[in-house]
Amino acid sequence: MANIAPTAFVDPRAEIGRDVVIEHGCFVAPHVVLGDGCHLLPHVTILGKTQIGARNVFYPTAVIGAAPQDLKYKGTDTRLIIGDDNIFREHVTVHVGTENGGGVTTIGSHNQFQVGTHVAHDSHVGSHCVLSNSVQVAGHVHIEDHVNISGLVGIQQFVTVGRYSFIAGATRCTMDVPPFLIFAGFEGGVVSVNDEGMRRWGFDDDQIARIWKLYKLLYPKKADRAGSTIADRIAQAESNGPLDDQQRYLLDFIKRSVTAGVCGRYLESRRRDGSLPPPPFYSR
Repeated sequence: MANIAPTAFVDPRAEIGRDVVIEHGCFVAPHVVLGDGCHLLPHVTILGKTQIGARNVFYPTAVIGAAPQDLKYKGTDTRLIIGDDNIFREHVTVHVGTENGGGVTTIGSHNQFQVGTHVAHDSHVGSHCVLSNSVQVAGHVHIEDHVNISGLVGIQQFVTVGRYSFIAGATRCTMDVPPFLIFAGFEGGVVSVNDEGMRRWGFDDDQIARIWKLYKLLYPKKADRAGSTIADRIAQAESNGPLDDQQRYLLDFIKRSVTAGVCGRYLESRRRDGSLPPPPFYSR
């Protein structure tokens, strides 16, 4: 049985699971599905066609499932789907999808979204990720599993963030972030291997050493590049003998961004709104 404070408003059409706690001043809209064991602390707002799994915790003033800020959004019944065991801290906002972006925003399980984080429309966040304070994720971004993003990071639309990567604080991400690596700086670039993160998630020393070997080939010091391009170094890596699963994933990820991407963003090459007329906002 749910425990709902008398000062909370829960639309009778909403689907509320067992052992849900909804505290003072919360608002739950009619098309919301709340899984078993969820906990809404005071003044949480859940809107839209939002489906939430089990045991998620929402801290005060989180707003989940609101309409996207994309000017092309036409107000149709797009969705937000959230998995299990996530934590959404104070002032976190997550928006539903848009008609042109696939119609759904998704979040996996076992993630932590820290204070002031925003996840925009049509973005997809995997599982076991940490998005620290004030991380701003634009629309159409894909964040894979086991990613750690430090505070004040901005991620441009259509960027893919590879699994087991680490993004340093205040980094500006305008291109895809390769898996297993550390991405840092105002201009945003690869600086090292995320060996500590890999170790925490159970990779052994040999696996980490093999990622280091490939990293040094793909991202040598400037003095050692001898005029070679990243495409040249990818070709060299492919001809250097067999790769393990992690090395192959890293190499294929970088190759896709470089050869098929637009400005280093693979998903940018797949966007579907380029031929649409300007939204009414721009009408005179």
